[in-house]
Amino acid sequence: MPATVIAGTQWGDEGKGKVTDVFAEQVDYVVRYQGGNNAGHTIVIGDERFALTLIPSGVLNPGVTPIIGNGTVIDPKVLLDEMAALEQRQVDVSLVRLSANAHLIMPYHRKIDALQERFLGSGQIGTTKRGIGPAYTDKFSRHGIRVQDLFDPKIFRDKLDAALKEKNKILVKIYNQLPMEAAAIADEYLEYGRRLTGHVTDTALLLADALAAGKEVLFEGAQGTLLDVDHGTYPFVTSSNPTAGGATIGSGIGPTAIDRVVGVTKAYISRVGSGPFPTELDDAVGETMVDVGGEYGTVTGRRRRCGWLDAVALRYATRINGLTEIALTKIDVLSEFDTLRICIAYQAAGERFEEMPRQQRVLYRCEPVYEDLPGWKTDISQAESFDDLPPAALDYIARVEKIAGVPVSMVSVGPQRKATLTR
Repeated sequence: MPATVIAGTQWGDEGKGKVTDVFAEQVDYVVRYQGGNNAGHTIVIGDERFALTLIPSGVLNPGVTPIIGNGTVIDPKVLLDEMAALEQRQVDVSLVRLSANAHLIMPYHRKIDALQERFLGSGQIGTTKRGIGPAYTDKFSRHGIRVQDLFDPKIFRDKLDAALKEKNKILVKIYNQLPMEAAAIADEYLEYGRRLTGHVTDTALLLADALAAGKEVLFEGAQGTLLDVDHGTYPFVTSSNPTAGGATIGSGIGPTAIDRVVGVTKAYISRVGSGPFPTELDDAVGETMVDVGGEYGTVTGRRRRCGWLDAVALRYATRINGLTEIALTKIDVLSEFDTLRICIAYQAAGERFEEMPRQQRVLYRCEPVYEDLPGWKTDISQAESFDDLPPAALDYIARVEKIAGVPVSMVSVGPQRKATLTR
């Protein structure tokens, strides 16, 4: 059977974790294909709240095999700690599988990430300082250390020694820091390898066999389209490709295996960190979105910047990802407002933009052109089907469908797994 991709259409934080968790009830494998522990997915089941950073959301569905693909970068301590925390809550992690080709986040990556961000001053990107960017840099400069190297102590030590020759020069001569010792790092990481032995495999082959056997496979992006290193609001982006195309590279399966791409879209929009944000609301409405929506980062706890839904960005994400449908999340938060707004275009220097501007400096200067819709001002969190939603909410959903040009197949009316309406 062909596979499904769950892709965020905004700057992340759209609710991909919950949508993946709902879809995972019907699949056999859930695959994380990019990113590291710089993105988190929050899932609420009953009275329990789970915050996942590396392990795919499908781990909360018994019998599902969670796969961490080759396109990810892995901090092994974070992964082991996350697995241990889940086990303490009686979640089975025995089926978790990690690609031998995934790259490792090393201590010098974390150190350099934090130092680079600090030295940028007012030009900071807004990274999580967890070493993700430097790890990807080493991967593409062909100086990276992979998970498979943990099982060959000589190769691991040779690669580590070579890396530290460069990294220690950077730490000492540029940042005035003490050099790092290879022996202590090697001992620490080889022990991580010993503990991960039973989880590491050729995940690309595992997925190929699963697809050939007719198994259902779900791909889970970590961040959103507007944070994609190629297609996002560069340079305020992540270091990988969370768009749907990244699923093939980051997992090792071919593009013909995918025939369904679900774009997760929050009913308003938010972003964390620096960068342009045309519909950002620095007023009471924005504060209400933060407070009612609980808009704080799963990984960092940072307050998210919030604003009205951006149709220009949504059309762009639909095209870039090849969306076949939309899962609309957090529509219940809009119940707070008498009037709802959707940005249908940008205006800058007398020019109107209905597609994303080609130049970065233009996007910074854009003002939103709004269309107003009536709110519904009633609690919809207990709705059990689309028919239970008030007419104004259905009109809002219909407007989103027209903007994107694809149907809304799922609506989330609350954080709980059961607060999900499908059609």
